[in-house]
Amino acid sequence: MKDGKIYCVALFDSVSHVMKAEKLLKEAGVQYKIIPVPKSISSDCGVCVRFLPEQKEAIMEVLIPHVQVRELREVLR
Repeated sequence: MKDGKIYCVALFDSVSHVMKAEKLLKEAGVQYKIIPVPKSISSDCGVCVRFLPEQKEAIMEVLIPHVQVRELREVLR
């Protein structure tokens, strides 16, 4: 059900990248949720990291130096 809220997702090429991202975000104390990739987005991996738009900078700061992020995208929920 869509409630009109915007959130962001970080897409990865593999589940191992998602698992590494999850570990890094947990250690950094950044709020996130691992979810299936939304149907409106195709992904080879199948799962992604969901977060609030205001956390985008923190997410990038934690992930970009350590794990390959394929894409960051805003999604309407």
